[in-house]
Amino acid sequence: MSVPDYMQCAEDHQTLLVVVQPVGIVSEENFFRIYKRICSVSQISVRDSQRVLYIRYRHHYPPENNEWGDFQTHRKVVGLITITDCFSAKDWPQTFEKFHVQKEIYGSTLYDSRLFVFGLQGEIVEQPRTDVAFYPNYEDCQTVEKRIEDFIESLFIVLESKRLDRATDKSGDKIPLLCVPFEKKDFVGLDTDSRHYKKRCQGRMRKHVGDLCLQAGMLQDSLVHYHMSVELLRSVNDFLWLGAALEGLCSASVIYHYPGGTGGKSGARRFQGSTLPAEAANRHRPGALTTNGINPDTSTEIGRAKNCLSPEDIIDKYKEAISYYSKYKNAGVIELEACIKAVRVLAIQKRSMEASEFLQNAVYINLRQLSEEEKIQRYSILSELYELIGFHRKSAFFKRVAAMQCVAPSIAEPGWRACYKLLLETLPGYSLSLDPKDFSRGTHRGWAAVQMRLLHELVYASRRMGNPALSVRHLSFLLQTMLDFLSDQEKKDVAQSLENYTSKCPGTMEPIALPGGLTLPPVPFTKLPIVRHVKLLNLPASLRPHKMKSLLGQNVSTKSPFIYSPIIAHNRGEERNKKIDFQWVQGDVCEVQLMVYNPMPFELRVENMGLLTSGVEFESLPAALSLPAESGLYPVTLVGVPQTTGTITVNGYHTTVFGVFSDCLLDNLPGIKTSGSTVEVIPALPRLQISTSLPRSAHSLQPSSGDEISTNVSVQLYNGESQQLIIKLENIGMEPLEKLEVTSKVLTTKDGISVSGFPLSSPFRQVVRPRVEGKPVNPPESNKAGDYSHVKTLEAVLNFKYSGGPGHTEGYYRNLSLGLHVEVEPSVFFTRVSTLPATSTRQCHLLLDVFNSTEHELTVSTRSSEALILHAGECQRMAIQVDKFNFESFPESPGEKGQFANPKQLEEERREARGLEIHSKLGICWRIPSLKRSGEASVEGLLNQLVLEHLQLAPLQWDVLVDGQPCDREAVAACQVGDPVRLEVRLTNRSPRSVGPFALTVVPFQDHQNGVHNYDLHDTVSFVGSSTFYLDAVQPSGQSACLGALLFLYTGDFFLHIRFHEDSTSKELPPSWFCLPSVHVCALEAQA
Repeated sequence: MSVPDYMQCAEDHQTLLVVVQPVGIVSEENFFRIYKRICSVSQISVRDSQRVLYIRYRHHYPPENNEWGDFQTHRKVVGLITITDCFSAKDWPQTFEKFHVQKEIYGSTLYDSRLFVFGLQGEIVEQPRTDVAFYPNYEDCQTVEKRIEDFIESLFIVLESKRLDRATDKSGDKIPLLCVPFEKKDFVGLDTDSRHYKKRCQGRMRKHVGDLCLQAGMLQDSLVHYHMSVELLRSVNDFLWLGAALEGLCSASVIYHYPGGTGGKSGARRFQGSTLPAEAANRHRPGALTTNGINPDTSTEIGRAKNCLSPEDIIDKYKEAISYYSKYKNAGVIELEACIKAVRVLAIQKRSMEASEFLQNAVYINLRQLSEEEKIQRYSILSELYELIGFHRKSAFFKRVAAMQCVAPSIAEPGWRACYKLLLETLPGYSLSLDPKDFSRGTHRGWAAVQMRLLHELVYASRRMGNPALSVRHLSFLLQTMLDFLSDQEKKDVAQSLENYTSKCPGTMEPIALPGGLTLPPVPFTKLPIVRHVKLLNLPASLRPHKMKSLLGQNVSTKSPFIYSPIIAHNRGEERNKKIDFQWVQGDVCEVQLMVYNPMPFELRVENMGLLTSGVEFESLPAALSLPAESGLYPVTLVGVPQTTGTITVNGYHTTVFGVFSDCLLDNLPGIKTSGSTVEVIPALPRLQISTSLPRSAHSLQPSSGDEISTNVSVQLYNGESQQLIIKLENIGMEPLEKLEVTSKVLTTKDGISVSGFPLSSPFRQVVRPRVEGKPVNPPESNKAGDYSHVKTLEAVLNFKYSGGPGHTEGYYRNLSLGLHVEVEPSVFFTRVSTLPATSTRQCHLLLDVFNSTEHELTVSTRSSEALILHAGECQRMAIQVDKFNFESFPESPGEKGQFANPKQLEEERREARGLEIHSKLGICWRIPSLKRSGEASVEGLLNQLVLEHLQLAPLQWDVLVDGQPCDREAVAACQVGDPVRLEVRLTNRSPRSVGPFALTVVPFQDHQNGVHNYDLHDTVSFVGSSTFYLDAVQPSGQSACLGALLFLYTGDFFLHIRFHEDSTSKELPPSWFCLPSVHVCALEAQA
């Protein structure tokens, strides 16, 4: 026997072997349809007894194995069922002849046979036959099972007769010697009358009877016969048959101990031993057999369970039997099958280590030269048996050997599909799953080197199958899950191979369904690159939406009538854990920052990298990046535009690496850090863009409120220099601008810097003029260069609050801010200010000490004086004759109307207003010719109270007219000697109160220009009338005048001094109010 049956199990010893084969040309589908129905009749209970008959069907059985039927009767073909197609009567003789030819193959051992004919109709069908059954077609054949039962009944009758015939002790008859095929030549010439020979014959026959009893359902009888056979054969050292007797004893004991069977078949052996009463057995099938007058089973009387081996003894006897088989080279198949049977028994006993010893022995049993198909079958069965005893890795090893055998070089047409299928079955044994999610949890399981080898073989097999998509999927899986175990060179090789595959078949995220029902899940490249941190970014400061404050405030829910609800608070807490506290805007570009790492030893090109979102329609704007080798953490920003409003969740990102498209979900990324992935998208708002006439600044303003400045501009100016700032606002969004509010704020006024022009004047046009408030500096300190060379700064912010579109309807707005950073360099300082009286009572001289603190030559000029040239660091004095100021005529400032209740603040407001008036009247300007830059200089901060008093015009304005001509400054009134000179004194009251009456006396005198004034002029000057003038009370804004006349008797220069009489009225007013101009009269000779 050369063809082993790897599906053998111990309970097969009690079965009758029936071969089912086609005759002629029968379609495979039709044949197996009938074959399955035949196989359904696999066990029949014998009526009037507790015996059960078991049938083992085979559609292919080697005739040479049938020759071992005497050695073990379950190997003998006792029944033949043939199936054929015959559609005409003329083909029937030929068909029936083929049936007889088929019977002759197993003719020596057959008990009975049947022929099932499909398609034949007519007279032939009507002829009664026991061995032939006719059916019109394969659908109309309901009696197949009944025919099989009748057929098995006939087999049982023959079996029972043979058992009874062999079991009867015929002492007078000579017992034949049963032999295996290879023994026949060895027994030629032996002494058949010797006691040794007779014992051999008896032992073998007794073993043969035991087999027949076991097949006939007489378990206890078979045990008795096997025991007797063992004793007889052991005494004559008939080792081959002794092994068979021991194996029969083991099989009967296994059937007794394990009624469920050891072969793992679906149908359990339910009628062993004496477990069921006869009534239950009879009810098993409607066509139960009878013994037809044959004596009932006497096994309960003949033997007891004491003849049955214990579970431990079963294994020992198996070992002994196998050791006997191993002595015979030609019994290799018997030995192999015995090992397999023992393994199945040990698997039930859960004795895996002993089972592995039997299997190891089976591996080394040397059979004839096996074909490639037989090798595949052998390795596959070994794999299944190792799997049965829990040796998963060894099972996988033999399964992989079988897979490699499918594509051996000696095979003309390698079976790559079968190889691939077997390789897939090896994966569990090597702790390898094709789901990448199993590799993201905990430590790596299994031997990585073996797993990588297996994955490479799967890639190669799938490629040879002509399925590049499978190759890409397995290679992607290898790169994703085994990345930590690949060397640098292996990483490069795998990546190169993957790019070659994907150039023909790109990798996708679609599951791949295999023919066997297995589905390969997609393999996202979560390690190419590795993402460590995901952060949703807020919009830029200029685009962030703000909610308009309601009456209840932003953080109070108006949906509940209660001020506080713990349920609402709890829900808000959960929401904060998921939602981010800022909003995105519909239609605006939103950003998500990823910190990624390239683990590859070469530059990694990532294409088509974008965001995966849910909840809101989102347009992802893919990016492409190139990461350097082993880059470390590298920031990558992914952008997109939400198209609708609602709550958006960033679920992950997608990439294309090495031609493989991947959807990487954040939930599947191990060790990733994120501050939240859900954000609210509000309705669309307009989007303003700001541009200015000044250059952008790298210096970013930091307001104390914490607000971010969207745009910063800077300018460098000299103190007093002007710079025009033009601001342009452009709506670059899709929504209309419906509301715009503009406000300004000066952040810092350090070192006494102020800015003119704020708040806004004309729309979006602003003049920035920094002005440093100078402080009086004492002359000893003015030589310190550091006092004037310090660069001062000014920072201010313009805020544009705007809204429009759907966002405006929902109560949202945006803030756009412009930060202004001005660096002010010193230009001109006034270190000292003083005044001198002028010849006119309405003028005075202002003396200024001017210091050039720049590094350039500059000129200083006023409206009424010539330019003064100052070198760098030079200080000079300049005198300016100015008209006095009527400060009391200034309009009241807003502060004087009650806003400032503090008198000190009121006084400061007045002083500031006076300083501005003086500055505007003086018009002091500086110019640096080399730089072509100019500006203004101010003395506001240097004007003390004394200087202001000197510059102020008296509230009482006195005018003196000589002959109708005003006398002031250095003007000289001319008159003739002897002619009366008319003198008029006018008073204009500019004060808010009524003044007067006043009395004035005119006193003439002469100035000898040597410090001596001559007042004794009674003989020289005569008054026409009184020398005293009287003025009545003058109301506010009123005017009064008094007249008089003088007569000059001699020529000469005369001066008139007008003196007030001291009385109660004049004492109440300050002396500065009584400042009258001096009168110079030149008396000339009268003309002839």
